[in-house]
Amino acid sequence: MAEIRNITSAPRRKRPGASGPGPRQRSVDADAVRATPSGQSLWQRLQEFGQVVASAATQHLAPELLRDLDTEIATKIDAAPLATNDFGFDPWGFEKETARRCFFTSALLYRYYFRVQTRGIENLPAGRVLLIGNHAGQIAIDAAMIATACLMEGNPPRIVRGMGEYWLSRLPWLNILMVRFGSVVGTPKNCVDLLEHGEAVLAFPEGVRGMNKGFSERYQLQDFGLGFLRLALQTGTPIVPVATVGSEEQAPSLGNLESLAGILGMPAFPMVLTPVPLPVRYHVEFGEPLIFEGNANDEDHVIEEKVNIVKARLRTMLRDGLERRVGIFS
Repeated sequence: MAEIRNITSAPRRKRPGASGPGPRQRSVDADAVRATPSGQSLWQRLQEFGQVVASAATQHLAPELLRDLDTEIATKIDAAPLATNDFGFDPWGFEKETARRCFFTSALLYRYYFRVQTRGIENLPAGRVLLIGNHAGQIAIDAAMIATACLMEGNPPRIVRGMGEYWLSRLPWLNILMVRFGSVVGTPKNCVDLLEHGEAVLAFPEGVRGMNKGFSERYQLQDFGLGFLRLALQTGTPIVPVATVGSEEQAPSLGNLESLAGILGMPAFPMVLTPVPLPVRYHVEFGEPLIFEGNANDEDHVIEEKVNIVKARLRTMLRDGLERRVGIFS
């Protein structure tokens, strides 16, 4: 064995004309290769880099107000009822650290840009609940403000699970952020799984019909789908109507270029008048829970009667919210 060690440690002669590194350099390179994380995608490496930069900026460069907000969000997320594993993920892809950074942005918009006023958050029950809201604004900022209200104002804080459009899941980067933030593709299976797991699920039965309607149709509820009511009956879930006033004026649209949307593979292509959403004041109101009984497989006209009750409650809440509002920006 002593003879073998001597042979291994003896310096090797470099061959004449050889251009490669000597034995010591090869050893260093081998260590570096072993230290490089294997199996990581470019997205994972960019995520790690972003986490380091964001953490350094938050801890050392950000004003005290931003540091306090970041701490408050982290505290709220820790207090929310979640079933995450040791790495911070839940079964649907929600991840605490990424969600904290997303909520940081939405909380800034919530408090300082849209200056959201929230009413009735105490109506949010513990356990499974289906939040049903009016949809508007061309992009789903209303969903982000409702989710932020549930986290920042809820007692306990709640992570809202949004039912996203199928189209969103096809967009690179955004599709991952959407899942890490707590949303999922809006399939009935996902919705049932989340409700049976005791989650708060947010859905907009108007869909694109509501979100991308023209300015002349603001605060006019469009046709509701029936699926959410069937899922509520199937899972025995209370429905909380959520009325949002303000989103309808954030991005006035003259109409929808459906042909161009079809070419681009988008659900809609609104002709908005402003490049960025206007700083309107949001008013988000959570109504009292509605509990329905019946067969989830009833005929459409039976289900539609129950849907109309939810729609009427939302219409009343919107009317009352508009009457209380002093101005679009105040």
